[in-house]
Amino acid sequence: MILSPFEWTIAKRYMLPGKGEAFIALVAGISLVAVMLGVAALVIVMSVMNGFRAELLDKIVGLNGHAIIQAYGGRLENWQDVLKEVRKTPGVVRASPLIEQPLLVTFNGRVEGVLVRGNTQQDINRLESQKVSGSLAQLRPGASKVAIGARLAENLGARIGDTITIINPAGRATPFGTVPRQIGYEVGAIFEVGVYDYDEKFVIMPMQDAQTLLLIGDTVGMIEVKTVDADKVTEILAPVQRQLAGVAVISDWKTINASLFEALAVERVAMFVVLSIIVLVAVFNILSSLIMLVRAKTRDIAILRTMGATRTSMLKIFVTTGFVIGAMGTLAGLVLGFVFLFFRQSIVRGIEIITGQNLWDPSIRFLTELPSRTDPGEVIGISVMALVFSFVATLYPAFRAANTDPVQVLRYE
Repeated sequence: MILSPFEWTIAKRYMLPGKGEAFIALVAGISLVAVMLGVAALVIVMSVMNGFRAELLDKIVGLNGHAIIQAYGGRLENWQDVLKEVRKTPGVVRASPLIEQPLLVTFNGRVEGVLVRGNTQQDINRLESQKVSGSLAQLRPGASKVAIGARLAENLGARIGDTITIINPAGRATPFGTVPRQIGYEVGAIFEVGVYDYDEKFVIMPMQDAQTLLLIGDTVGMIEVKTVDADKVTEILAPVQRQLAGVAVISDWKTINASLFEALAVERVAMFVVLSIIVLVAVFNILSSLIMLVRAKTRDIAILRTMGATRTSMLKIFVTTGFVIGAMGTLAGLVLGFVFLFFRQSIVRGIEIITGQNLWDPSIRFLTELPSRTDPGEVIGISVMALVFSFVATLYPAFRAANTDPVQVLRYE
């Protein structure tokens, strides 16, 4: 819709109502602010939801891979052969043996339930980017050194160089009954993955040390698999599932964390619908301000019509007036949303200081910091939705203005 200089001049005049039309200007201003807040809220919430899902997936996959192959009974006897077959499967990027067992750890009279993981040296080295202190290179088979999560270190009061005791209730049988197996390990490194549950529970050691601690010989509990595409992991591992039918079961990240990610998907859709209503309410304000503007400018419209202005020109003028309000609100909303996302962690901390409330408790939110990942496609979709709503809201008052009969209006003037 191309405007002539005459149409654009009149549209600009109507965007800034005169002194006697302050109320119309106020409603138009409220409309602009409402669109801005609605668009900003959508951008912020959708980016945070995307970031939460992506960060959670990255961190979960970083430790557990895209899928795990677990034998019935908990022990994979011929794991070397299975590992070779999995690595040869097209689409598999990495496959590693893994031992994982819930046990107890004690230090200075404090006892915590932990998840002991036995990893290969290669997998242990992948934690280097999450290391807080210490050295992962010290975690060698037979060195009796482990890496623990940062939250677990806080709960136990343990630091680098301290010796913690891991208790395996399934110890050795004696004439007096089963004696729990207790082995001391030096804390060689402290890591922080960023997922509260992992940082609070995980104790990582070389696989050979885990086999010795658990008395399982040369067996492993599972095989961790990473593929080229997390969303196609089921299709990629389908041949392996057929080969291992009756021997082992394959669980992908979707199955293991199904309830969590399904809840996130439902919440994401619900938040989008609810926040879209804010934008819809805002464009109703644009509609009402334009209706008031048309009523206030009825005489002006009639005069313009008698001077040669066409119905199409009047339609363009009022559509432009309302649409520009929506477009300015959308642009301001995008700027506000991106500024909030950039300073999100500082804003959260500031609100926490002011209110005295812990808004982002890692024990509840899983992640230690408020995440964000903006999808350009979603931002474009939000912008288009706001602009379309704004355009539609201008049609009724614009048609009212275009259909104004100058003879009827000016008859009694």
